Amino acid sequence: MKKNFVFDTNVLLTDPYAILKFGDNNIIIPITVIEELDKFKRELSTVGRCAREAARLIDEYRNKGNLSKGVPLENGGTLRIVTDLGKEPPLPFPTLGKTADSLILATALKVKKREENIPVIFVTRDINLRLRADAVGLTAENYEEHDTADIEEIYSGKNEVNVPIAAIEEFLATGKYTPPEGHDMYPNQCVTLVDPLHPKHAALGRYHREENCIRPLRADKEDVWGIYPRNREQRFALDLLLDDSIQLVTLAGKAGTGKTLMAIAAGLRKVCDEGIFSKIVVARPIMQLGKELGFLPGELSEKLRPWMEPVFDNLELIMNASVKKNADGSFTDRMDRGSRKPGSGSGRKANAESIRQLMDLGILEVQALTYIRGRSLPGQYLVIDEAQNLTAHEVKTIITRAGEGTKVVLTGDPYQIDNPFLDLTTSGLTIVIERFKNEKTCGHITLTRGERSELAELATNLL
Repeated sequence: MKKNFVFDTNVLLTDPYAILKFGDNNIIIPITVIEELDKFKRELSTVGRCAREAARLIDEYRNKGNLSKGVPLENGGTLRIVTDLGKEPPLPFPTLGKTADSLILATALKVKKREENIPVIFVTRDINLRLRADAVGLTAENYEEHDTADIEEIYSGKNEVNVPIAAIEEFLATGKYTPPEGHDMYPNQCVTLVDPLHPKHAALGRYHREENCIRPLRADKEDVWGIYPRNREQRFALDLLLDDSIQLVTLAGKAGTGKTLMAIAAGLRKVCDEGIFSKIVVARPIMQLGKELGFLPGELSEKLRPWMEPVFDNLELIMNASVKKNADGSFTDRMDRGSRKPGSGSGRKANAESIRQLMDLGILEVQALTYIRGRSLPGQYLVIDEAQNLTAHEVKTIITRAGEGTKVVLTGDPYQIDNPFLDLTTSGLTIVIERFKNEKTCGHITLTRGERSELAELATNLL
């Protein structure tokens, strides 16, 4: 039996092509939804893009027939826009008001009353609106878009294999270990070989699918611009970041695990020390925590500074860590700024000057993701911070900017999403982790141990 699916606005703001994904059923769009699409169409975000695309698609069907009577869809269904609510009260409960949500619900109720022989299903991604729909006697369903990750647990990027101590010694001596049958692994999966009888006897490596073997980490325990890995996952992460054959790296983990710090440090090494890439570009989405503060004064760089401050904090930490103590007790650093003591006032000024010098020379570029669309980034080291707040389309836009010889690093915490339109299954970071885990030029690791401070780790675990 055909059904009438009444759409809420957020369905089209999530997926403008949703009207084509309900088979041979009837798609009904309340006129209030069209009005709301008009409000969103001027936004430069993904929501604005979806609003514009949905309006264009609906207009194409308008040219094929009368939308108020119903226009046939290619899949056998129909598309209809409902405008006439009649003189009856829009909702059985006056307290629900005349908001856009209430008018959309009223439209669905009107359709149900007019067409009693056809089941009506109200489709929305708004949890509270589904509850209200149920309260007024409507069948409501959530819209599950196609860009989702069907997961029970996010791929961690690591594995632990129990082997005898003799195998560990052979692995360390020969630099190679072939896993036995039954240990199916993904390309570039990080592996810990451990003797179950002596758990302290362990070795770290990474699986290479072309050779069907595990090889030791290439960047094991070495410093990167003064940054040393403090735990096993960080050693795995640096190994992925410093491997030029891996073009896409995703780093997931809670706050304070060192995701952004290691990504930027590895980028500085690849750009400044090895010259593998022409520049390092660090970008993050404009997504604030808490209430809006209004418009920020100044030029573009001054407006972006508050949003980019976490990036500059990591850069300053790296600059401080890169200072080395000389035999005579003085301190020098990689930027050749003379002798100074880490943490001193002059040191902080020198750090700021070094960051400014890197940016003036075009070695370092810090920007908001708003301005990356349309660019081409060949031969660059691209770090996208807070990637959990990006949609799959936005991540696709970013990765497709990568030209020949570019490495892309996505960092974020999938369990700390600030974007109200996303959840764990629709976050672009989660989708990339799941869909790219079987690609030989990609690598992922989930960091679990916080290293920012003891207090930060306690807050992350207890709050």
